[in-house]
Amino acid sequence: MYKRILDHLNTAILLFDSQLTLTFINTTGEILLADSAHHLIGQSAEELFKSSDPALLLNLKQSLEMVEPLVDRALTLNRMSHNVTTNFSATPLLINERVSEILVELQQVDNHLRISKEEQLLMQQNTVRLLVRGLAHEIKNPLGGLRGAAQLLDLELHDPELKEYTQIIIDESDRLQGLMDKMLGPNKLPNKKTLNIHEVLERVRQLVNAESSGSLSIKHDYDPSIPDIYADKDQLIQAILNIARNAVQAVEGKGNIIFKTRIHRQMTIGRKRYKLAVKCDIIDNGPGVDASMMNQIFYPMITGRAEGTGLGLSIAQALINQHSGLIECNSEPGNTVFSIFLPMEVGNND
Repeated sequence: MYKRILDHLNTAILLFDSQLTLTFINTTGEILLADSAHHLIGQSAEELFKSSDPALLLNLKQSLEMVEPLVDRALTLNRMSHNVTTNFSATPLLINERVSEILVELQQVDNHLRISKEEQLLMQQNTVRLLVRGLAHEIKNPLGGLRGAAQLLDLELHDPELKEYTQIIIDESDRLQGLMDKMLGPNKLPNKKTLNIHEVLERVRQLVNAESSGSLSIKHDYDPSIPDIYADKDQLIQAILNIARNAVQAVEGKGNIIFKTRIHRQMTIGRKRYKLAVKCDIIDNGPGVDASMMNQIFYPMITGRAEGTGLGLSIAQALINQHSGLIECNSEPGNTVFSIFLPMEVGNND
C-alpha cells in the first residue's frame, strides 16, 4: 500500500540501508534518475551520485554519521549526461536507537520552474488569442462591406481599366479575409480517433521531403513501444508540418532535421498531471532562435523572416492545445528543439 502512495508523489523517494545501498526508489525517482528500479536497486550511493554534485554524497554520509535530518538546496544531479537541479533532504530512520535506513527526498527544482513558465505561457497565449479574436472580428465586419461595395461598383463600371482597380480591392479583401481566418485559429473541434503518432510523423516527413531539395537530411529516432494515441490525425499533421517547415527554413533547405519520439511519465501540462505523455521532438541544426524572440515565437504575426506571416507556430500551438497538449522550444546555435507534448489519458491529480 505504501509503495502505491509513494509512486504517486511528485518528489523522488530513495531509501538506503545503513551501508548506503539503495533498497527502494519510487516512480518519480526512476524518472529523475532516468533508469529503472530493477537496475538501480542494489547500487551504492557512491555509484548513483558519482557524476553529480559531491554535496549529495557528503550530505548523505553526514546525516548517517550524525543521526540527524539534513536539508540542502540547489544541488546538481547528473542524469544520463544531462544535469538537473534538485533540493535534497535526508532523514535517518531508527530501530532501537540505531540507524537502520536513510530516507532521501529529491525535488527537481527546474521542473517546477518549467511548470511555472509553462502556466505563464498558456495564460499569455490565451490572453493574446482573445485579443486577436476580438480584433479579427472587428476587422472582418467592415471588410465584408468593403468587398460588397467593390463588387457593386464593378457592376456599374464599363471601363476595363477602372474594373481592374475594383478587382484589386476585391482580391485584397479576400486576402485579408483569409489572414483573419488564420489568425482566429482552428474553427472546429478535433475529430479524435485512435492512431499511431509515427504514422503522422512519417506523413509529415514525406511532405517535407517532397517540398525540399535533395540536400536536406531528415532522419528519425522513434520509440516503437509508444502505444496509439487518441487524436485528430489531420490536425496533428498540420501542427507538426508547420513546425517542420520552420525547421527547413531555419537550415535553408540544406541542413539536418531529426524527428524523435519518447514516452514521458508523470507529465504536468498546465494545471493537470498525466501519467503518460508522448513527446515528439523536431530538431534542427540551424542558427537557432534569436534570444529576444524566444518568449514571443508562438504569438501570431511574430516572425524573424521578412516573407513570413508569423502564423505557423501560433496555429500549431492552438491545434496542440486542443489536444490538451503543449509545444515548447529550446534553442541554441546548431541545436533547436521544438517539443510537442501530447497526453495519453485524461489528466488527474492522483
